[in-house]
Amino acid sequence: MTDEFYMQLALDKAWEYQGLTYPNPAVGAVVTLNGKILALEAHQKAGTSHAEVLALLSAYETLSNTHIDFDSKDAQKAHTFLLSLPKDFFSQCSIYVTLEPCSHKGKTPSCASLLQSLNLLKVVIGIKDPIEGHNRGMEKLEHASVGILEEKCQALLEPFMIWQKRAFVLFKLAQTSNGRIGGGYLSSKASLTHVHKLRDACTVLLIGGNTVREDRPTLDCRFTEGKAPNVKIYSKQDDFDRDIPLFSIDNREVNIGNNLDFLSKPSFVMVEGGEGMLNALGEKIDWMLIYQTPKLSTNNLTYNTTMNLQFLHQAKKDVDLMIWSRQIGH
Repeated sequence: MTDEFYMQLALDKAWEYQGLTYPNPAVGAVVTLNGKILALEAHQKAGTSHAEVLALLSAYETLSNTHIDFDSKDAQKAHTFLLSLPKDFFSQCSIYVTLEPCSHKGKTPSCASLLQSLNLLKVVIGIKDPIEGHNRGMEKLEHASVGILEEKCQALLEPFMIWQKRAFVLFKLAQTSNGRIGGGYLSSKASLTHVHKLRDACTVLLIGGNTVREDRPTLDCRFTEGKAPNVKIYSKQDDFDRDIPLFSIDNREVNIGNNLDFLSKPSFVMVEGGEGMLNALGEKIDWMLIYQTPKLSTNNLTYNTTMNLQFLHQAKKDVDLMIWSRQIGH
């Protein structure tokens, strides 16, 4: 197997958590021994163990045929445990990681220092960390190489780079295979659960006034038991029925207005809406996340607009096809 093969596995794993790691980047890692895959993991949530650490813990369990007795997402415990292993435990292993291991200590210890101490046979990195001060991990790693599937790793990292300077705007939509968006729930339970995870992770959920008036939504995270997102209703008129579920959730802010200045602040903004919202935002949309369900519909509601997209990654959510795509030409 080639370095590209293992890096692609790491990329695919990282995409499972795209957006869910906010404000951290999505990162994937693979650990191998003599070409055999020992572990495939990804960073899952900010403040918890990074991809490299989760992969090394999983590789330890595979090699030792034992289970660790602590939460693998506890970064401090994970680093301490890995550093307590015999010096040569991973000396014949290779690790593939989509982003240069972090050199700094933040909410979690430095992954570059950890890998330096563990003295792996080979460290293969997709892309160097573009953030100044984070990008010295390579200097600590003697057997490291960089630039494997670099363009794909760059695409994975794009939301992280955007929300360093302004809002990363993700427009989520669900449609049938013939592009219809009306007629009740169109997505599988797996797709809806994924949407609720993204709602929990985003800074604010942006919706249009017509969605509130016509659908009378709740827009919570009940499938994941997460915190319901703060909501911004984009509307010139404040004529909403305050008795609908949207307004009755504790610890949620709901703001109404037709000003989009808040998009200039570093954040992760998810948008759920129809054609009006899509056209109102226009070039402010960075990415589209499309959940396409395998059915045809006679419903005439659709997105009657023109937009050029580049597909970045595809995956299945139960029967649905989930497509991450970038708006191009803006």
